[in-house]
Amino acid sequence: MFLTETRKADHIRICLTENVQARRVTTGLEDVRLLHKALPEIARNEVDLGTSLFNHNLAAPLIIEAMTGGTREAAQINAALAEAAEHFGLAMGVGSQRAALEAPELAYTYRIARERAPNVLLMANLGLAQVLEENWEEKVDRAIKMIDADVLCIHLNALQEAVQREGNTDFKGAIARLRAVASTSSVPVVVKETGAGIASEEARLLEEAKVAGIDIAGAGGTSWSAVESYRPQEPTQRPILGHEFWDWGIPTAVSTVEVLKSTQLTVIASGGIRTGLDIAKTIALGAAGAGLALPLLKSTAEGHLLDVLQGLIEALRTSMFLQGARTIEDLKRCPLVITGTTAEWLRVRGFRPEEYARRS
Repeated sequence: MFLTETRKADHIRICLTENVQARRVTTGLEDVRLLHKALPEIARNEVDLGTSLFNHNLAAPLIIEAMTGGTREAAQINAALAEAAEHFGLAMGVGSQRAALEAPELAYTYRIARERAPNVLLMANLGLAQVLEENWEEKVDRAIKMIDADVLCIHLNALQEAVQREGNTDFKGAIARLRAVASTSSVPVVVKETGAGIASEEARLLEEAKVAGIDIAGAGGTSWSAVESYRPQEPTQRPILGHEFWDWGIPTAVSTVEVLKSTQLTVIASGGIRTGLDIAKTIALGAAGAGLALPLLKSTAEGHLLDVLQGLIEALRTSMFLQGARTIEDLKRCPLVITGTTAEWLRVRGFRPEEYARRS
């Protein structure tokens, strides 16, 4: 088994069997309150969850986030996730395709997503470390064609690489290379974090690099520093680092506001999204969609993925009804209140959370 394939198998096992959630940091969404409208003046069955993401119509603004690939088990998981995405009309990302680039016989573990979901918005996935290599053009082209992708995600995982025993921590030249990828890719390029969020400063750099969007993947959900701390380790200091940086990162709500208020990019909010109400809050903040990973991985393993997705969709519909929002665009204009640590953080960073409460 290839090293990357072994690592992917480790990641699935750990996420399904160990506590890899943030311990002290939260998403900040608990500080975001939607305003109840006692007279919504609409019927619940009038609520339309349809939206568009990267010129692709979705039945609901929900993204099945990149999770896995590269192992036999991963193929089964991607098949189930893809069938669910096709059933509900959602978007889906596959996990890092590095394993298939190293071992082409593993490509089927990713390609199965397109086979089972021929009509969904499907996102290819490469790590920044891979696109910083000399033959990056070939890797980008192969990743996109492997799954007939509509979008290419480049994931940023400096924290994970730093605590991983075999991690690659040379990120020099990243912005220039991302600019090159964005200018040559045959599909829109989205830059995605992996659990530590993105600040306004980096968001502006990414906008200048001409990427099409940002997937927040903020702190408060799965900690990849935690995941790496559970992996079999050689006698080094990196297991200790995994525990020390377990809660590192920018909370999802904060990162979402920072990126939206400092760029014109399409934003996907992810990182600790667990409920339909969480999805509604991120859309109300201005995100184009919200993504989930770990809860869907677990529900897939337990055999009730469709029920979980149906519950998320119905909770989103109910939250929109209770605000009198017929459409996703209406939801983005609904007033909300940001308090607590999230409001304090935003003010310190130069943003004005009270502006959200004044919308109508």
